[in-house]
Amino acid sequence: MKRKILAAAGIIAVAAAALTGCSGGAEAGDSCTNKIVNKDATQVSVWAWYPGFEKVVDLFNKNHDDVQICWTNAGQGNDEYTKFSTAIEAGSGAPDVIMLESEVLSSFAIRDALVDLSKYGADEVKGDYTEGAWKDVSSGSAVNAIPVDGGPMGMIYRQDILDEYGIAAPTTWDEFAAAAEQLKAAGAPGVLANFPPNGRAFTQALFAQAGSVPFDYDSAKPLEIGIDVNDQASKDVLEYWTALTDSGAVAVDEAFTADYNTKLVDGSYAIYLAAAWGPGYLQGLEGADEGAVWRAAPLPQWDAANPVQVNWGGSAFAVTSQAKDKKAAALVAKEIFGTEEAWKIGIEDAALFPLWKPILESDYFRDLEYPFFGGQQINKDVFLGAASGYSGFTFSPFQNYAYDQLQEELTAVVVDKSKDSATALDDLQASLEKYATEQGFELK
Repeated sequence: MKRKILAAAGIIAVAAAALTGCSGGAEAGDSCTNKIVNKDATQVSVWAWYPGFEKVVDLFNKNHDDVQICWTNAGQGNDEYTKFSTAIEAGSGAPDVIMLESEVLSSFAIRDALVDLSKYGADEVKGDYTEGAWKDVSSGSAVNAIPVDGGPMGMIYRQDILDEYGIAAPTTWDEFAAAAEQLKAAGAPGVLANFPPNGRAFTQALFAQAGSVPFDYDSAKPLEIGIDVNDQASKDVLEYWTALTDSGAVAVDEAFTADYNTKLVDGSYAIYLAAAWGPGYLQGLEGADEGAVWRAAPLPQWDAANPVQVNWGGSAFAVTSQAKDKKAAALVAKEIFGTEEAWKIGIEDAALFPLWKPILESDYFRDLEYPFFGGQQINKDVFLGAASGYSGFTFSPFQNYAYDQLQEELTAVVVDKSKDSATALDDLQASLEKYATEQGFELK
């Protein structure tokens, strides 16, 4: 019932492309992209796209005699999800363990595609993660995955540009708005920041910082959901940004395009509101370090005396329902990033922000100096506090659809200017309620 409803809904597109890589319950290493050290051991197939992941796999296989990983990069993001969806519908072809972004876990869990890891020792490692990280991979008493990396939010800024115009790095959203107008009034060639109409998860995080709780969902009652996306907090935040974009003090460029990347590095934006993976993304852009002085600071707050930390992005390892040896697969999900050595690879080769507390809270990670930021210890100054203060988020089992609808409404408000903020979010509420009921959900 659940699976049929949501497969028909088209929550995640299904392609006819043939699956690649290891099938569930890998039995031989010849289809792996890595070396199998002990061919007599149980093999667990893994799909993941982390940069430098082959080193992590090799380290795991070297240190485990009883279990070996057979790794395939089946594509990044939606490319992998499409192949996984095809395997779900076919009833075969999925890996034993799969890397998934936290926001899509419920979308796959409701299709009976994931194993509840609370039955396979997840509680043994729960204490190794922050409250927020664990909530993001859980639904009620079920644990859909083991956290890997996250995106606690902060603010990256051009110190040279702010200094030129006599602007201090804003600590509150009131200061941020004043700085945006000051930069505009001074005739600066760029603007303070960008509010991307396709920044769905970004905007949702900003809404959450103001107190929005858009979804009430527990996988124990999988076809019941509460939806509250037109709350006053969200309307206030969207109106705040609408005022800044209407005045021209903030840009409305779509994120993650070639034009956007150019503007990130050429001074068109003095501030980059970013997740903890943002520094790695920024440093990967050509020309980012040419004549620029980059620094990082905490995300501005609505109430400086009562800061609220939010998260944008993050991934986890889930065990699929097609895994032949679920106990072995769960061990891989729990232990693959369960050592300091593995995490140093993740941090130094892939710029991942760890959610595993033994490394997250280590002197090594806290005191890392980043030459790109003038030697600033950005983890200690910004992202560690954001990670520890983040309390988690509840995603819907049709999160991608909700994001698509949010993007339409954001575009209507800040680009087309065909709706005001309140109307747009009221329309979003109506569209999501309609969609949910059409797919067989009961509204709380």
